[in-house]
Amino acid sequence: MAATLVTKTLVISGEPRAGMTSTGLRGAMLRAYDKSTGAEVGAVYMPAPESGAPMTYMFDGKQYRRGGQRRSVPGELLALRLPD
Repeated sequence: MAATLVTKTLVISGEPRAGMTSTGLRGAMLRAYDKSTGAEVGAVYMPAPESGAPMTYMFDGKQYRRGGQRRSVPGELLALRLPD
């Protein structure tokens, strides 16, 4: 099960199951949606599906997002942020 992260303007959610992406890679997508319209505003390929609750934190004035990990995939810390 994947959980969502809600910010002031976005709803962010990772796909809970792996599948084939549009480019032929096996993995899952992390997607961001505009909170007011529901429109998808971005997507990032992830090598494995996500589980657990995501979190967000601030470091050196920049906002980051960290996701959960899958038990079937070796643990890996991956932090993402929006470009400047």
